[in-house]
Amino acid sequence: MLEDDEEEDVVSFEHYRFISDKGQTPVRVDKFITSHMEKTSRHRIQLAIDAGYVLVNGKRAKASYIVKPLDIITIELPYQRRGMEIRPENIPLDIVYEDDDLLLINKPPGLVVHPGHGHFSGTLVNALAFYLGISQDENAPDERMGILVHRIDKNTSGLLLVAKNDEAQFDLARQFFDHTIDREYVALVWGNLKEDSGTITGNIARDPNDRMRFKVFSDGSLGKHAVTHYKVIERFGYTTLVSCRLETGRTHQIRVHMDYIGHPLFNDDRYGGDKIVNGTFYTKYKQFVDNCFELLPRQALHARTLGFTHPKTGERLFFESPVPSDMLSVIEKWRSYSHYKR
Repeated sequence: MLEDDEEEDVVSFEHYRFISDKGQTPVRVDKFITSHMEKTSRHRIQLAIDAGYVLVNGKRAKASYIVKPLDIITIELPYQRRGMEIRPENIPLDIVYEDDDLLLINKPPGLVVHPGHGHFSGTLVNALAFYLGISQDENAPDERMGILVHRIDKNTSGLLLVAKNDEAQFDLARQFFDHTIDREYVALVWGNLKEDSGTITGNIARDPNDRMRFKVFSDGSLGKHAVTHYKVIERFGYTTLVSCRLETGRTHQIRVHMDYIGHPLFNDDRYGGDKIVNGTFYTKYKQFVDNCFELLPRQALHARTLGFTHPKTGERLFFESPVPSDMLSVIEKWRSYSHYKR
């Protein structure tokens, strides 16, 4: 588990596989699965079946399917964190949109999304528990805080989607899984990109030499398929402001892909962006960069836009979050510096 980061724009699923006994008596597949899965309600299983997450012998199953001997049943469920006490905490939330089914949060930098190793309180989930009036002990029979549809890093700012009920979670998770969610990030990266736009493709997996990092395996030998589309917004000579659109959502995807092509995110201490990558080594330039690092003590990455289909109404919704002040101040400094150097 990463100590200080969440997974970048990842939708996680739990995977289960069951094989019915030779002497299996006839029973509906929803009842069969419920009897084999602890702390998971039949309602949630039925939602998974309706969403196409349950397969019997490799084919999509209906809830009325009768399980036969030696059937192979596989199921995916949007991830729910269990076995952890969730204490409500009065932490302010910047709510961009809310209705009976979902919340859209503008997450500030520095806020951890989920409780975990080293962060048992002060997280977005603790804030949501307070706001929604939900608490949970570690022995809760049915997880009620598994409402986050996706996650972004602690030090990444921007839009985060939250489902208020199981129906909304399953629908929105399916949209992420099917890559029908529109996601755009703004990033400040080191260097002057050769092309005005491009696509980065490369499998991403944990670095075997450093478990805190992820890396690209271009030969496809390891990792998960990942695709990032980028477009230059503005050039500052030694740095570039880019827009990144995710076709997939892998851990640290933008950070890893930009580092892979030689343009790590500005002040990304995990991928080498927290030192001078491009430019001179004159004292004044070093002082300028150090000042920028102080103004923006995190990677320069912001989840700016999010578009999705409402799980109940079917309406296509689109939201935008302004780039936060810490990142804006550094962008302006680089803009002024580039004009000065001309």
